Amino acid sequence: MHVPRFLRLCSLSILCLLIAAPAARAELVLRLGSPQAAPGATVELEGLLVNDTGNPLSSTMPRELNGQWTDAQGRVTPAHFELRTSSDATNLPTNTFTRTAWTGTVPATAQGLLTLTVQGADDTLLALQVGDAPLLAHAAGAQPAPPQQVVLNDSATPIPATGAQTGAAPAALSPFETFRNALSPYDPIYFALGRTGGTNARFQLSFKYRPFSPADPAHPGFMDNWYLGYTQTSLWDLHSDSIPFIDTTYNPSLFWAQESLVESADKRWAFGLNAGVEHKSNGKDSDDSRSLNDAYLQPEFSYRFDGGSRLSFQPRIKAYFATDRDMGYQDYLGHVDWKLRWAQDNGLALSGLYRQGSRGHATQLEAAWPLQRTFLHMNGYLYVQYFRGYGETLLGYNQKSDPQARIGIALVP
Repeated sequence: MHVPRFLRLCSLSILCLLIAAPAARAELVLRLGSPQAAPGATVELEGLLVNDTGNPLSSTMPRELNGQWTDAQGRVTPAHFELRTSSDATNLPTNTFTRTAWTGTVPATAQGLLTLTVQGADDTLLALQVGDAPLLAHAAGAQPAPPQQVVLNDSATPIPATGAQTGAAPAALSPFETFRNALSPYDPIYFALGRTGGTNARFQLSFKYRPFSPADPAHPGFMDNWYLGYTQTSLWDLHSDSIPFIDTTYNPSLFWAQESLVESADKRWAFGLNAGVEHKSNGKDSDDSRSLNDAYLQPEFSYRFDGGSRLSFQPRIKAYFATDRDMGYQDYLGHVDWKLRWAQDNGLALSGLYRQGSRGHATQLEAAWPLQRTFLHMNGYLYVQYFRGYGETLLGYNQKSDPQARIGIALVP
């Protein structure tokens, strides 16, 4: 019995998932930056993100850590820490670590010994002496207690604090590590399969590079917010005998971005900006050549909900230049990309994109669910994409595609 090509591909994909099922997981080791502070003072919660799993990892630092302070009389005060270092995803090769930090405030009326518990760290206590009284351990000449451990995601197994190299400051980064730390995800990264018009795949790679590293990540300067971006999107025909690529769009860009220029006092509302220039080309010649350039302005409005999710609205307004007028790209896809996204912390992510021109329009919907929260317990996301309209490829920007649903895996949703 002949097995259709699509079923063979699906079987191969499932086999790859099962092979990859033992997931690599990262742990975050926390400690207070100082054992003693004054009432109402700002304190730093230092973290070492450690990868000793044997596999490369990518992890994004939480923007906020919450918990509670408890004094010697048992009185409890909420504790809130905000990320001071970069929120870009950290890519860690095996057996390496990186430092990060959050800042918070000591209760203004506190005195004596306080203990700090952090949400997500069961039975973990960090100690802080408030006021002038010396810590007993220091008075006795003892060494400070080792930092406690906090597991970054619920399914991970804690590692010993001694494995995090916390006894000494990390060594200076090598040139390669400096380069790697300047790289971070940009647009979604995914591979998805569909069946409309024959078996096909659409996949995308995307990253951005930060040329200047800020001396203080909490207060980057103007030049620190420049990025070089690159996105590559391909449509692949898996049905034809030669399995050809239908078209690939190469999209380099130069842009300035700051996702939180203005924030409300309660940190719920935020306004950011992404502005730059980009080039798109399919790398072909003669009649199949497609190429365009645009300058864009993308305001970013976001709102954070109590339940741990964020809603973002990011309209991208584009002005084309140095583009062949006969191409008429804007007639089909317009001058604005309307983008809306809602994402839970370590949960469901939903996004939508709509473009409208005088002669056509396009809609793309995406959904992603973390595979760590499935029976596979692996990195990445289960990814679903729906596309309808014009411009699925640069080559066929003026051709209307049939509605297409695809399913696959996303590394960055």
